[in-house]
Amino acid sequence: MHPGGSASEAKLFDLALARDLMAAKPGAFEQFADLYYRKIFRYSFTMCGQREDAEEVAQETLMKAFENLGQLREPEHLKSWIFRIAKNACLTKRRKSIFAPARELSLEELRPHRDGETGELDIADWSPLPESAAQNAELKAALDRAVHELPELYRSIFLLRDVEELSVSESASILGVSEDVVKTRLHRARLMLRNALDAHLKGVHA
Repeated sequence: MHPGGSASEAKLFDLALARDLMAAKPGAFEQFADLYYRKIFRYSFTMCGQREDAEEVAQETLMKAFENLGQLREPEHLKSWIFRIAKNACLTKRRKSIFAPARELSLEELRPHRDGETGELDIADWSPLPESAAQNAELKAALDRAVHELPELYRSIFLLRDVEELSVSESASILGVSEDVVKTRLHRARLMLRNALDAHLKGVHA
């Protein structure tokens, strides 16, 4: 059995898998590892920026998950539980890694401009790219680069919400921030990504 294309089917699959894990059903952890290694690696590679670090984080996350299965109390929260472990492992790896950046850009340096009269953040709505454009390899490469270039606090929100499709409350719990912070950072992440894609497309059509 493997999760289908829809989010609801994936959630049902995760729920059944979590219950099998909690019941120590033979083969459940191997099935879990096969499914989640790719997800954790993708998250860790985008967060850490280096394949070597991402591989270690993915392996360490699965090992810690196996050692701490008794802490998984609510099967419906399997995905948020494993990504919380991955987030902590990635933070630890970044602090120790020779690949860690010398300096992270500050929030102020990346803050969207404010309207002169209202002082409100000028955050545009996110309009998904058409399916035909999303299939364009060059555009996908530009999007991948833009995601990698997001500062960590925005990149993590984007990955959890828009890539892994975790809820606002689950993302807030994983990252240890409020739901309002998740919503605000996601808006800003999407705005930065759209600006990056706009610049790419303007360059292509110039």
